[in-house]
Amino acid sequence: MKVAVVTSFPQDTGSPAGGVEAVSVNLVRTLARFDDLEVHVITLDSSIGHNQIEPWGRAVVHRLACETKSVLLNAITAGRRLVKGYLAKLKPDVVHSHDTFGLMVKGLRAPRVFTVHGFIYGDTLVSGVKLPRLRSALWKWIETRGWADQPHIISISPYVRERLSGIVKGTIHDIENPIAESFFKVERQEKQGVIFSAAVISPRKNTLALVDAVNILVKEGVNVRLRMAGKVVEPGYGRAVQSRIDANGLREKVTLLGSIGVEQVQAELAQTSVFALVSLEENAPLGIEEAMAVGVPVVASNRCGMPYMVRHGETGFLVNPFAPNDIAQRIRQLLSDQNLRRAMGERSRQVAFDDYHPELVAKRTMKVYSEAIQGY
Repeated sequence: MKVAVVTSFPQDTGSPAGGVEAVSVNLVRTLARFDDLEVHVITLDSSIGHNQIEPWGRAVVHRLACETKSVLLNAITAGRRLVKGYLAKLKPDVVHSHDTFGLMVKGLRAPRVFTVHGFIYGDTLVSGVKLPRLRSALWKWIETRGWADQPHIISISPYVRERLSGIVKGTIHDIENPIAESFFKVERQEKQGVIFSAAVISPRKNTLALVDAVNILVKEGVNVRLRMAGKVVEPGYGRAVQSRIDANGLREKVTLLGSIGVEQVQAELAQTSVFALVSLEENAPLGIEEAMAVGVPVVASNRCGMPYMVRHGETGFLVNPFAPNDIAQRIRQLLSDQNLRRAMGERSRQVAFDDYHPELVAKRTMKVYSEAIQGY
């Protein structure tokens, strides 16, 4: 079976930028291990002057030179023409598109599978951009028409399935995102009081609320340190976060790590006591999956897709993202009870293996490929 995975794919596969790139790397690496699959990756790259074809393990990566970085323009104009034209020559048996690349293959005459990773129209409302409602409305018009065109959709969370209800005409398959197998092999060397968060610094990720929660704990005399991995994507918000840290004298308690690679994330998770993510909008964040695989209890928002991932009181706690006191309370509860952390961590590992192990996810995905081909 010749498979074309059409997606964002990093040049440095050890440092993917964001969840879609990370998922793509994990899935392609695992699919390529199967002898009956010939795996090709199709991606756009505005940093190159001409198309490049390169082997990556047992897969082949095709980088198509494009002139713009604009997600919108590539989704509906230039990128769409490039991708469709290239696929017509490659002639795969099945096309598996991810995220906005699904919009680029709209109407393609071939067996197709599309994984929905996010809802840009929803993210836009809480991302701190100008004219959020107008931009959100435009994206919703584009996205809903793209989803309706897909014959097979992989839903990474029940939250995604719910939001696709009434829009999608094709078959929806429930398959969670895969994480790198190496996360299941990380050895815990916990350092008491360490909180780790892996998310870009932005309004949508609600970074300020997490800093405020840590400030509450520090004032109470709790031994706590917050380490946040992720680049600043909204400069003004980034300055606000740094100002909040400085104003409360938290420089020795809060560390901004910037963007870090997979190995560094694993090193952070090995030593952390609690993983925290209090975003305002998420579908199925990879950071939660990775923390669970390592055996770290999670404190996450009680909204969007996160309640489907974190079992409240069993693998972590769900909190009100608008209430720093609530966030602080649950972190305090975990930091003060080693047995609770251990029990939640062990249960998290079990859940993560069943749901997120790349080999299991790849096998489930291959069944969808076969169904797409048979039903074409």
